[in-house]
Amino acid sequence: MKPALLIIDMQNDFLLPGAPAEISGAIKIVPAVKKLLYFCRERKIPVFHVIRQYRYDGSDIENFRREGFLQNARYLVPGTPGAEIISELKPAEGEYIIVKPRFSAFFCTELELILKRIKIDDIVICGVQYPNCIRATALDSVSYDYSTTVITDATAGADDEIEVSNIRDLMNIGVKCVTFKEWSKQI
Repeated sequence: MKPALLIIDMQNDFLLPGAPAEISGAIKIVPAVKKLLYFCRERKIPVFHVIRQYRYDGSDIENFRREGFLQNARYLVPGTPGAEIISELKPAEGEYIIVKPRFSAFFCTELELILKRIKIDDIVICGVQYPNCIRATALDSVSYDYSTTVITDATAGADDEIEVSNIRDLMNIGVKCVTFKEWSKQI
């Protein structure tokens, strides 16, 4: 198996306290994601930083978010500090940055093309948040026949109940849900 790491939405506007799209409690996983990132870097496992960005005019945001985005707070706008990857996880030279327009890292991106080109068959996912981008990416990964793993202690949901429910559901579609320690022993 040849793995690749997908780090999903670890951006200031999702993580920093008081940020306009803050996911409650997501900041707690930063040390675990950093540990996973450095582990993969040491082993030359390809790393994909998958991020969201929205145009300032809201023309590319999901319909259900558009009104709030335009009236309350614009977030994840390219070139703003909020759209940047949190400083602890800044991409290194040679790591991929994939901008996704919706929940899944596969939807309307070049991710699948690059994965095939570099002969990846094992997707490892971490980041935020379970019921949306993590779940959609994992489901698409399984649909494309990748071996798929979610690193549970490096992935967050808005609360424990959401995390537990999504882990159970992901396991039911064939996604391995393990801790970093469990996964790292297999590599």
